Amino acid sequence: MAKKIKQIAIYGKGGIGKSTTTSNISAALVDAGFKVMQVGCDPKSDSTNTLRGGKYIPTILDTLREKNNVKLNEVVFEGFSGIYCVEAGGPAPGVGCAGRGIITAVQLLKQQRAFEELDLDYVIYDVLGDVVCGGFAVPVREGIAEHVFTVSSADFMAVYAANNLFKGIQKYSKSGGALLGGVIANSINAPYAKAIIDDFVKQTQTQVVEYVPRSVTVTQAELQGKTTIEAFPESEQASVYRRLAEKIANHTESKTPAPLEIQDLREWAAKWADELLAMETGEVRSQAAAI
Repeated sequence: MAKKIKQIAIYGKGGIGKSTTTSNISAALVDAGFKVMQVGCDPKSDSTNTLRGGKYIPTILDTLREKNNVKLNEVVFEGFSGIYCVEAGGPAPGVGCAGRGIITAVQLLKQQRAFEELDLDYVIYDVLGDVVCGGFAVPVREGIAEHVFTVSSADFMAVYAANNLFKGIQKYSKSGGALLGGVIANSINAPYAKAIIDDFVKQTQTQVVEYVPRSVTVTQAELQGKTTIEAFPESEQASVYRRLAEKIANHTESKTPAPLEIQDLREWAAKWADELLAMETGEVRSQAAAI
């Protein structure tokens, strides 16, 4: 009987720390003894560089533009502790769909039977989540990923992107699409930020998987071209990432979220704006008082 490979997609808006989080999850899983592949699904093609000492790798789309027949070892490269690194890539600037790389990457990896040949335990897709268009929606729409997680801070645009992803998951859930495992709350240092995220997941009927604080340790590691797990394995931040990786590894039940309609989301955001203003002016209100 073939081994069950757990496939996970991690979404998030650009700049939210999605690739940082994903790479540290991959590093923690491989440290725990698992065989892991990370597939970068962002046209910037920088998902895996901290797994490879800051070095970039040829993308699948770039390689296919140069030759028709591509071998696995031309697009799959080993990184930290044997993590298999893949970058889907994007179109030439100003031409084509940015999500095309994901579609092509998935097709190629399937044709080459990459997951079986490499005897993988986990495949983690690092996916740009600003716009859930046809290409970027592939891991959700096709049910390629078994579980979907989103990285979000308490900032409105990050929450807005997460809510959009929830709409995509809800849409495809009736036709075998991937379901939501939960929210990875990133850059959560202030109590009010945790309260905002907690309220958002409550409103959308999902859960927070882990709270990840902002830390200078992450910046130091990335300036070295490394993950926190590799550069500072004994740090508190590395412990947070290991805890997160363990929760994702043990996660079995994902669900369909209940995204907010745009007007409801705006009203929710306005309520929190009032709460934060009340905190600054010293006025006590119901939710702010608990922060």
